[in-house]
Amino acid sequence: MLKNFLKDLAYFTYHQSLSCIFPVVIFVTLALSKIIHLSGIPRYDFILIVCLVTQYLMYKFGLESKDEIKVICLFHIIGLLLELYKVNFHSWSYPEDAWSKIGGVPLYSGFMYASVASYICQAWRRFDLKIINWPRSYVAIPLGVMIYLNFFTHHFIYDVRWLLMAALFVVFYRTVVQFTVRHNHYKMPIVVSFLLIGFFIWIAENIATYFGAWSYPNQEVAWTIVHFGKISSWFLLVVISIMIVAQLKLFYREQ
Repeated sequence: MLKNFLKDLAYFTYHQSLSCIFPVVIFVTLALSKIIHLSGIPRYDFILIVCLVTQYLMYKFGLESKDEIKVICLFHIIGLLLELYKVNFHSWSYPEDAWSKIGGVPLYSGFMYASVASYICQAWRRFDLKIINWPRSYVAIPLGVMIYLNFFTHHFIYDVRWLLMAALFVVFYRTVVQFTVRHNHYKMPIVVSFLLIGFFIWIAENIATYFGAWSYPNQEVAWTIVHFGKISSWFLLVVISIMIVAQLKLFYREQ
């Protein structure tokens, strides 16, 4: 029993690592470009080039399919729009100069959202994810839209994230994600998976801000840990991400 569990754990860890290739490349590039001086090219532009090359190589070597690339590009656009809005409301900033900056936002920033989509798509395929009791589209889609809009509207009206999180627990209380490790099936409430992924992204965010990917106002003088409240933001962003992937897979399955 213990032996099989350890084999499953090793398999799970290995394939989770493969699913994280894109985020890992971004973090390694952030770290190295912070330590090593780059001559002739701004740091943010160098990171953008690395992201583009990585995306091409992952497709070239079959790590991502054409349909997965489409999903990742959608996330890139969604993330970039959010970045443009948030930066211009001074929620955070990208202090370094770059040729590829638009509205104060370097284009590589969209790839940080795309890397989350890359992870979800790869993990979905590698672990043969199946979602049981997924809510009806007429419920899931409007809820996802409201979550995304709240990232914009809370600057003007009341922040309803906690109401939206309560609604998520109601809508998804019966929803379970099933994943396969070797030949064994495991199940987890999907809200728990939202929380776990959001928590690990928050950890990654701390690493990213430490290496200067972006800066929150309280980090401009010296780096400090990202506020724990940001976990709720990442939780909601993960919900949107998984909703999009799940709805697209449901759409293609019905074609």
